[in-house]
Amino acid sequence: MTKYLTYAIMAILVLIVAFYAFNSYIYNEKQGDGAFSEYRSGVYLISGQSVVLGVGGARYFGNEVMGDIDGDGDEDVAFLITHDGGGSGTFYYLVGAINDGGTYHGTNAMLIGDRIAPQTTEFKMLSEPYGARVIVNYADRQPTDPMTAQPSVGKSIYAKYDPATNDFGEVVQDFEGESR
Repeated sequence: MTKYLTYAIMAILVLIVAFYAFNSYIYNEKQGDGAFSEYRSGVYLISGQSVVLGVGGARYFGNEVMGDIDGDGDEDVAFLITHDGGGSGTFYYLVGAINDGGTYHGTNAMLIGDRIAPQTTEFKMLSEPYGARVIVNYADRQPTDPMTAQPSVGKSIYAKYDPATNDFGEVVQDFEGESR
């Protein structure tokens, strides 16, 4: 009888150690130094707060594009995520997964809109010094429409990634004084 009890205790201890080792691995993958191998479940920043996709209100939406977003010669990924902050809205954000030797680092999220209808996302490489652009095409409501109205106005946001701040910024098209 004591032989079986010893085996049972050892099996429980092995399971406990395996559980903690697995959770430690997951924690380090998601939180550690910010690097992760699967960008669809990575860590991104929304208004300065870390969010893990698939946990809480942050979700992978899609519309991903691949290209050299940060200008270092390797292929990065940009895509849309949604975040439900507890209210009635669904907020859409552009994020990037910056490739760093086979692992990714998440960018700060750029708000695209609330309760919009995303259409397509494009990657465009321009000549220097303009660099890469991520273009998010979506439908929004008229400014006078209530938030409950279906999005019907086509819009596009042109975004450029800044490695120094880890942010996307909007590039205003047809800006007066623009040389290009």
